[in-house]
This record gives sequence, structure tokens and C-alpha cells, in this order.
Amino acid sequence: MRRRFTGLPLARLVTYLHPVPQQSSDEKFMRAALVEAEKGLGTTSPNPAVGALLVWRDRIIARGHHRRAGGDHAEIDCLRKLPDPIPAEAVLYVTLEPCSTRGRTAPCANYIIQRGVRRVVIGTVDPNPKHRGRAIGLLRAAGLDVSAGVLEDECAGLNEAFNKWIVTGEPFVIAKCGMSLDGYLTRPPGETRWLTSESSRSHAHQLRALVDAIIVGAETIRRDNPRLTVRKGPRRTQPWRVILTKSGGLPRKAKVFRDSRRERTLVYRSQSLRAILRDLGRREITSVLIEGGGDILSQVLDQRLIDKVQIYIAPIFTGGGVLAFGGNGIALTQRSLRLDLPRYQRIGPDICITGYPKEATDFSGQ
Repeated sequence: MRRRFTGLPLARLVTYLHPVPQQSSDEKFMRAALVEAEKGLGTTSPNPAVGALLVWRDRIIARGHHRRAGGDHAEIDCLRKLPDPIPAEAVLYVTLEPCSTRGRTAPCANYIIQRGVRRVVIGTVDPNPKHRGRAIGLLRAAGLDVSAGVLEDECAGLNEAFNKWIVTGEPFVIAKCGMSLDGYLTRPPGETRWLTSESSRSHAHQLRALVDAIIVGAETIRRDNPRLTVRKGPRRTQPWRVILTKSGGLPRKAKVFRDSRRERTLVYRSQSLRAILRDLGRREITSVLIEGGGDILSQVLDQRLIDKVQIYIAPIFTGGGVLAFGGNGIALTQRSLRLDLPRYQRIGPDICITGYPKEATDFSGQ
């Protein structure tokens, strides 16, 4: 199951002569439900972002999405906007299988049945092994017509962090950095620390609004004294700021210890990265953004802990300085990591590369 579609390269596009299949009615409305789901990105953790629509006679008559953990789920938000009775021909579209057990809220599957919905179209099933497919069974047992797997990849990809955390208990790890063409993170001493353009930095900053925690090493705190805050975007709360240190010698006057969000700063001393990630997962932190420095980035690469990268490359050569991904390296090219579903985007003078690192053996023939 993978998460993103990058479109056809131009060379393939001009030779693509077969007609493109028209999307079905279910796909059309599921895409609209995905638009609703995206409204919850950055605000629902540790819950997934979910969207729902009620469609009657080929027209959307109600919309809903999950806004925050503990609040109405998307199906409830959608159906409560309509009084009884719900039209018999109405179809409920939901991007994720409805919940079937009581958690922070009552089970959505029961409410769907109570409201008299006759047909439900589901994007992807619940990834939680304890609940996977259970609601589908409950709905069908109650006589509802249920279809599942409509735009499954897109619906699953929307919640890639939740999907990993709910199965493994560990957060989804995104490694982000800005580097020179020759792979360095820093300029010569005495110069401004920025390598990438202001446009790239603004673009990268938006990612903070979508994660639960930001991880940096102690040297980044000492050298740059960053705030590690979200200054725009959908988040209502500040992501946790996580600092990794061996010596514990951190400057007491660092901004992360003195500002109004200081209670959301965690310090881990001399612990393994795996142990730290497991502890963060127990705190219901579903996603982390590793922003540096080079030592931390190298460690997560060597230990194969990265789920996704977002790298900004500036069109300059610097030489020297701190390598973005140094570490131990590999003994054989066959054991290297390569990007699955790479995406390349030009932002000002820079190039942003995103993708999912996988073992080279997964790329046979390349």
C-alpha cells in the first residue's frame, strides 16, 4: 500500500494513446469525500483524518469531517446535519471504515444503522488489527449494502502516519533537511545558516503543522537556538519539541526552554533512537519530523528508521561543513536505500524531493 501519485512523465504522456477510463460515480464522490477529509489534517491526531458525504439522486446533500480527537467522527458530523428520515436511496461515502467500538466516542457503525442508511461506500478498511473489517461485518449483518476499497490507495495515503502508529506503536518518521548540491547542511562559519531559498523554507515550515513532534539534536539547539514552533497552518496545539543529547549539556537560555510552549519540550539523554520512538508512540505521538542535524539524520538512515524524506536541494556547491547524511554508509550498493514514489518539485531556485526509502532489492530491473 503506497501513498502518492506523481503523474505521467511528459515522454510517456505524449505516447499514451489509449483512452483514459472514466471514473465511476463512486470514485467521483469518494474524491469529494477526500477533500472533506483533508480539512482535518494536522488537527485530529492521534485519530486519522476522515471525510464523509451523503449523496442522494447524484447530489451531495450533507458533508462532514473529523475535526479533533474526542469530537464527532466524520460520519456523525455528516449525518447529524440531516433530520430523519434519511432518503432510502441515499448513499453514505466515507474515506475510512467506520469505527465499531467505543473509544472517545460511541461506535459510528451503530449510528449509521440507527439512522437508516441503506448503502455505504468505504475508501479503505481500518488498519487497526483489532478492528479491521469489523464494522463492515456489522453493517452487512444489519442488511446494509457495503462496498469497500474505492480509491483505496488515496484514502489510505491520507493517513500514512496513523496507519503505521496504530499497527506498530511507533510514529511515522519524516526526515527533512535543506542541503547543497554536494550534500552539505551548513555554510562556512560566520555566514548565515540558510542554504535554501525563503520560498523553500516557507514550504518546509508547513510540514511542521502536520506532525505531532519535531526532533533535533543537541548541537542544533546550541548552534542555531531554533524555536521549532508552528507559526501558520491548521494545528491548534504546538507539536512536541524533542531534543536528543548525549552529554545533557544544553543551554538553559535556549528558546525551547524559556518560551510559552516550554512544557511541550522533551529531552532524551543517551537513549537509543528506537527506544525514543517507542516512548513517543506510547505518548500517542503518531508522526515525527526530524530536522537535524547531520548526526541525527545519519543515525536514522543507518538504522533504517526513516519512513519518508522531504529534502530541499539548493543549486550551490559548498564543500566542507556538515554532511546531511554521513553515517557509516553501506558495504554493497545492493543494500542501499532508494526512493519509492519519488516526487520532484521546483520551489524558487531549489528542488524539493519527497519519497519513501526502501531497500534496493525492491527495485528489480532499475
